[in-house]
Amino acid sequence: MSLLHTSTPENATGQVKEIYDQITAAFGHVPNALQTLSTSPALLAKQWQTIGYYMQHPHLSFNLLAMLRMLISEKTGCHYCVGFNAAMLVNMGGVSLEQIAATKQDPQNAPLPAGELAMLLFVLRATQGTPATADDIAQLKAAGWNDTDIYDALAHGASMVATDIIFNTLGINNDF
Repeated sequence: MSLLHTSTPENATGQVKEIYDQITAAFGHVPNALQTLSTSPALLAKQWQTIGYYMQHPHLSFNLLAMLRMLISEKTGCHYCVGFNAAMLVNMGGVSLEQIAATKQDPQNAPLPAGELAMLLFVLRATQGTPATADDIAQLKAAGWNDTDIYDALAHGASMVATDIIFNTLGINNDF
């Protein structure tokens, strides 16, 4: 588990217990990734709120977001996050292991509709430090995305980079 003290579902109290109860109701258990966040109850609450926002996002699909997280984590070397998101894609997103492998090898192979693939590739470039151009944004808008969608996808990718840094630094045990 983490190098810092975390709360397990069995010993959680107060705000952490309340959030863990919500997580358990949504996912059936509290993943180690979210237990790691219990070190800072306020940030756990913020992350849980953010997860809820993206789970209900009107345009960014589950598979697009999970692919983003998996591929960003592949680049940052966060093995926990790669495996966790790959497992979610297989178990909840209907993606095959062969499709996961092909996507990891070349993100152009991601089994997503064309507009989602364009967004995936845009955010991957951005998280590698490539600034966007007006043409990039115009292409995304031509694919049906609006400014909020673009910003939300980019924020999701940037947040994943930060999460990977934290998880790689503190250590996290696989639980999937």
